Amino acid sequence: MGSTSSAEREAARPAAAGRRGAVVAALMLSMALAALDATIVSTAVPQIVGDLGGFSVFSWLFSGYLLAVTVTLPVYGKLSDTFGRKPVLIAGSVLFLLGSLLCALAWNMGALIAFRVVQGLGGGALQGTVQTLAADLYPLKDRPKIQSKLSTVWAVSAVAGPGLGGVLAAYADWRWIFLINLPIGALALWLIVRHLHEPEREATAHARVDWAGALAVFVCGGVLLTALVQGGVAWPWLSAPSLALFGAGLALVAVVVLVERRAAEPIIPGWVWRRRTIAAVNLALGALGLLMVAPSVFLPTYAQSVLGLAPVAAGFVLSVWTLSWPVSAALSQHVYRRIGFRNTAMLGIGTASLILFAFPFLPHPGQAWQPALLMLLLGAALGLFQLPLIVGVQSTVGWAERGTTTASVLFCRQTGQTIGAALFGAVANGVLAARLGGAGDLDSVTRALDSGSAPEATRRAIADAVHAVYLGAACAAALAFLVLLFLAPRKFPVLKE
Repeated sequence: MGSTSSAEREAARPAAAGRRGAVVAALMLSMALAALDATIVSTAVPQIVGDLGGFSVFSWLFSGYLLAVTVTLPVYGKLSDTFGRKPVLIAGSVLFLLGSLLCALAWNMGALIAFRVVQGLGGGALQGTVQTLAADLYPLKDRPKIQSKLSTVWAVSAVAGPGLGGVLAAYADWRWIFLINLPIGALALWLIVRHLHEPEREATAHARVDWAGALAVFVCGGVLLTALVQGGVAWPWLSAPSLALFGAGLALVAVVVLVERRAAEPIIPGWVWRRRTIAAVNLALGALGLLMVAPSVFLPTYAQSVLGLAPVAAGFVLSVWTLSWPVSAALSQHVYRRIGFRNTAMLGIGTASLILFAFPFLPHPGQAWQPALLMLLLGAALGLFQLPLIVGVQSTVGWAERGTTTASVLFCRQTGQTIGAALFGAVANGVLAARLGGAGDLDSVTRALDSGSAPEATRRAIADAVHAVYLGAACAAALAFLVLLFLAPRKFPVLKE
């Protein structure tokens, strides 16, 4: 991997002069904001639409935020390597809070969607820089502690988001969903400004920002992700808008490659994909993002439509994996210190593949504890898979490359989730149409079940559709296993600290 300079070694300890506990608290608050905002709006949609209108485009409240977060991750990663973590995190926090305030003041659906994009532009900085700082703050032997804390915060916030959004919309006003971000974010920002002290780094003549590459990456990612998010929803997959977006996206990929190859300091440097370790982790965590769609999106529908559970109970069936995931992640260090990062991750994802494959064999209609048990086991398996890869890959690079590396990992995971939502949505609707003779999609059929107008055959069709999705998720897990087996080095080339 090469030797590191004394300046880089000094820069690897950014919190030495500050209070590390206060900085960690700020990182956890920032992570909570980013996780909550991805889900908190979902249960308040009826109130928002009732107040502002715009039912036909409300899905962009989620899509716009997701697109902005995903396409800005590589940009913020490179900026944090160039100018330091602190200025990027401060700028992202300010942008996120400004977007939150504007969302609370929105006067129609168009304005709210635009302000959600502003939020997402700040959210990309929060996600990437928080994960990078977590690696900067702790040496390798202690990184599982902070990463498990962040995993716990993310999991709890993501699951609690819909419930909190529903409570605020029902008993206060939907605008409080965004206003609640302001005091929490302001506290995190104050802690960062006051307590995070990065060593001064010598300004170099070649520390230029590749703004052309940043714009190309942003536009290309936005076009391709829009095609994936809206395909099969706003228009058919083989329609003119879908084909036009995919065609434009592929052309923009060529533009990005051309611009980045000519840039002195590219936003997405070629070494991200030339180094076996980073490339393997990117692909494996992309598969993780894809497979996570199966439980997070389709399990609540299965629990309510097939098992007949109330929404709260269905949410509990999903949320149990937030109990085992961080515990398993925290304990994974005892495994990877013995058998290595790659073998630990392979053990986790191999187990996850078997668990996902077992889901279609559950009895019909079954009991709630059966899928809940599988989710508990799945969380434990994925904790054993994800954290060793993140800790391992961050430990193979120096300070000056850690932001870019972390951002590439998170970008691939986010992209995997977007692809998974589109792919598994098409799979579920295809199976459902085949079972019901082409009658409707998953959303319309589940609404009919809620109204009590659907027969038992429809419940079985929904079960078959979700089973097909879980089989697809098992294949994604198996793909991640094969990537690690054949592409990742047996021992990660960890740098000495």
